[in-house]
Amino acid sequence: MTDHKLTHVHNPIPLTRPSAPVVPLQPPSLPDAQTVQLPDGRLITGYALTPVKEPEPHRPRPAINPLAVNIALCGIGFAAACGGLLLLTTFIAAVAALIQQLVILAAVIFGGLIATQVLGAHHSRARGTVVNIRRAVFKRNHFHN
Repeated sequence: MTDHKLTHVHNPIPLTRPSAPVVPLQPPSLPDAQTVQLPDGRLITGYALTPVKEPEPHRPRPAINPLAVNIALCGIGFAAACGGLLLLTTFIAAVAALIQQLVILAAVIFGGLIATQVLGAHHSRARGTVVNIRRAVFKRNHFHN
């Protein structure tokens, strides 16, 4: 045998007496006691329990027309496709507007560069590199000055 140690599990809480006396409630009518004899001869006496109600049998749902289901699913699919196409066209329009703005910005930048080159300040009338040309003579594939 094992030796069990007693441990203190909880603290007792004192009960307060109610102000009114407690009267035990009795059911309005007690069920009849029943006695049953088992096959080995023993008698068992007890109160009959109320029988448990069996749940109602499962009623199958009324059949739904497959055509109605297909029409509903097609309608949902059509609405989803239209919404997606609307979003796609909105996205394409936004990208087109962005590209148009970039083209305008590039035209302004390159137009400004060209305008500064053409309309830039002139320091002298001669433009470009000044080259002094002398008369050169070639005799028998030799350069003579």
